[in-house]
Amino acid sequence: MTGALDVVTVAGPVDLSLNGELDVQAACGIMHVHGRRSGAPAPLGLDYATLVAGELAELGTAAVRLARDRGIPLRGVSTSLAQAALLAISQYLAAATTQDEHREEYLPGGPPFRSSDGVAFEIETLDPEVWKRFWTELGADRAAVSKGWRPFAQRFATATCPLPPGLPHLLAACPIARSEWVAARTGMTLVRVADRPMEGMPAYVVSGEGRGHRPVRPVEALPLSGLVVLESCRRVQGPLAGHLLRSLGASVLRIEPPGGDPLRWVPPMAGETSARFQALNKGKEVVEIDLTGPAGRRQLIELAAGADVFLHNWAPGKAERWSLTGHDLARARPGIVYAHASGWGTELGPEPPVGTDFVVQAHAGVAPSLMTIVDVFGGIVSAHGIVTALARGATRVDSSLLSAAHRLNAGARRRCDRPLTVPVCDDLAALAADPRFSRALIHDECVLVGSPWRFTS
Repeated sequence: MTGALDVVTVAGPVDLSLNGELDVQAACGIMHVHGRRSGAPAPLGLDYATLVAGELAELGTAAVRLARDRGIPLRGVSTSLAQAALLAISQYLAAATTQDEHREEYLPGGPPFRSSDGVAFEIETLDPEVWKRFWTELGADRAAVSKGWRPFAQRFATATCPLPPGLPHLLAACPIARSEWVAARTGMTLVRVADRPMEGMPAYVVSGEGRGHRPVRPVEALPLSGLVVLESCRRVQGPLAGHLLRSLGASVLRIEPPGGDPLRWVPPMAGETSARFQALNKGKEVVEIDLTGPAGRRQLIELAAGADVFLHNWAPGKAERWSLTGHDLARARPGIVYAHASGWGTELGPEPPVGTDFVVQAHAGVAPSLMTIVDVFGGIVSAHGIVTALARGATRVDSSLLSAAHRLNAGARRRCDRPLTVPVCDDLAALAADPRFSRALIHDECVLVGSPWRFTS
């Protein structure tokens, strides 16, 4: 797909005869997870496994070229649509395979909403007080508002959002102008669903000239062996980028606030850590630092002095307020790659609305899903940009969920309808126990997805 260095197959290490995109979506759990909102398995409206596999292949090829420049004798890399699909559902798979007694009901339901004048839209907040103010201003029942917060806040982890029916009915009775006015008044992000898919943005921007990276003697035959990544990220996009860099051989040191990332404790648990959290962060080293104070920020600078990459997904303006910009870190470590994985990039100005998967989907006109399809693709795009920067000796990488959404739209195409040749997965735990998937999975305290690449030397 992207040159002589890479090979993209359909099934890869999965021991099934898969006949293209729809078979992969059916067998590898995408239809099952995407269909939770509607109550039955359903295909995504774009060739998602194909697009993810293509991006993984390009990233793998860039990593092989970097490896050669670093004296690591790699010849090529392979990946597959099935591995791409499993990576996309990795947090859902981990949650389904833990021994924790906590069980979630995946009842159907969820946005996007539709106004009385027929406008489809999404809303977003990470603050329960904003959620409460928005619905109170609209006159919603207090019990419904309270009951709706948890499924709304957890939809990025469950791929469904069964709200009390009074809430969407209330929005359906309002013209869009009224809902937008209330959102602006209460701090809620409201984004209209685009009439057509947007495309045209570069997936990532690599800039700056560094002094190159100190020669590192590789300890094993992986492209980033011996390199150190310092990661300060939450949720999916940034942690997944760090996870992929670790799969490419880098050592990843994760910065978390005192007491640890709160997402570590969100059930279901796998041992002492959230299963979903493990899917994105297993194997990373962790240091707890209070970045809100000057002592913690000095500690980060000290750590950066021994790193090759610094990756964060902080809100706009935070790096400047904390004096932790690329220029600040470069004084401690000339040539460090400074990577920012944001929601909106610079497209919506210096003070954009909350930029999460679902509002970016709506704004960009991506085929809608409550799967974190843009978050996952955005993590791959961010990692791709970082590897490209390392290869070029550049010092800055800017990527965003919006740029990832544009890249998805640019690659989307109508697939030929062909009948399924495999059963549709309706149970992720059964998928994990199926020996035909064993070479692609890692069985630990929950089931994790292995590296999406195989490198040849």
